Amino acid sequence: MSLVEEIQSVKTDLSAFFDITKRILEYLPDVINEEVSYKQYKLCASNIAGTKKHIRPFNSDLFLRNKNIFQEEYEKFLTIIESLNSGSRNFQKEDYSIIDNVVYTIQQSLGIGLDLFVESNSARKHVGNRFEELIRALLTSLNISLKKIVLNIPYETNEGEKYYKCETDVVVSPFHEVRSSSKNIDPNELIISLKTTTKDRMPKIFIDKILLENFLQHKVRVVGISQNDIQRKGSDKISSTFVSNLFMVYSKFLIQLEGYYYIDRPSRALESPFNQYIFPFSQFLLKDIWKLLRT
Repeated sequence: MSLVEEIQSVKTDLSAFFDITKRILEYLPDVINEEVSYKQYKLCASNIAGTKKHIRPFNSDLFLRNKNIFQEEYEKFLTIIESLNSGSRNFQKEDYSIIDNVVYTIQQSLGIGLDLFVESNSARKHVGNRFEELIRALLTSLNISLKKIVLNIPYETNEGEKYYKCETDVVVSPFHEVRSSSKNIDPNELIISLKTTTKDRMPKIFIDKILLENFLQHKVRVVGISQNDIQRKGSDKISSTFVSNLFMVYSKFLIQLEGYYYIDRPSRALESPFNQYIFPFSQFLLKDIWKLLRT
């Protein structure tokens, strides 16, 4: 497939994500010819034959821009996956960094490729789809049972009983097969809400948890995972889209999630009290998911 076709195609395993990321990293030096820095972020653009395309800002502390370095880190990443599958839970600080760097580079490369090749509305849809597929592929590589569940919640109308469909991005299970269904979420299983960014989407994560617990009359465990919460601001700056006050108000006065994880955490998430609720994605993968799935 051409690079454009491959970026827009469904991915189901980690090797497919590795291949497309390497292709994008090989391509970028030929087309990126404008670059400015803002804090640890790079804001780049392709300006060729009078056509200028901005790409999404990337965190230079996380993004493995060199294809050879990416390949080296990806091989270490696979070794960590093998260790997890063998039952190891003893990891060093470097292992956490490898997880965050590799997963960030894969997802951000796909977003950059879509910025360059695909119309913006379509690009946003594909970025979200690839993010879901990436997390699913990663969990599948760890032999974790998972499934997308759509819960049917009945309500009465003048026209009779109707259903509200409450969609989950993915339900993961400690069992051989997912036991949740369209009628119930198993208390031992975990809902993962996947949002590339929480911009305009944060309330739904909390509200769905409240809705499900009220409907099912038992505790439902929910975590959120996001890529980042930043956007370009003009030609040489970025701004945060993380609504910190809303997150804390929801967490303290509506309902508390089992955790929220970012691959590229907002700067506020490093401060108290946010750092008690928001964690690096690597912590979820190497430590927290195994605690949450312990029956």
